[in-house]
Amino acid sequence: MIRSFDYRPDARELDILFTTGRRYVYRDVPPEAAAGLRSAFAKGRHFNAHIRDRYSYIEVEPTPT
Repeated sequence: MIRSFDYRPDARELDILFTTGRRYVYRDVPPEAAAGLRSAFAKGRHFNAHIRDRYSYIEVEPTPT
C-alpha cells in the first residue's frame, strides 16, 4: 500500500507515496505519529488506524517527466 514516506519534523509534514503512484502530504503530524509509522511492521495497517482521517492532507500532483 505504501511505497515510501518521508517525515519533515520542522514542518510536521508526512509525505507518503502509495503504490498506486498517488502522493499525499499530511500536515501537522506529530513526531511520535511518524515514528510509529516508521517502526510499524504493517505500514498500511498502521497508516489506516493512526494517520488516515486524523490529519489534514493535500494530494501532490506528479511532476511531469
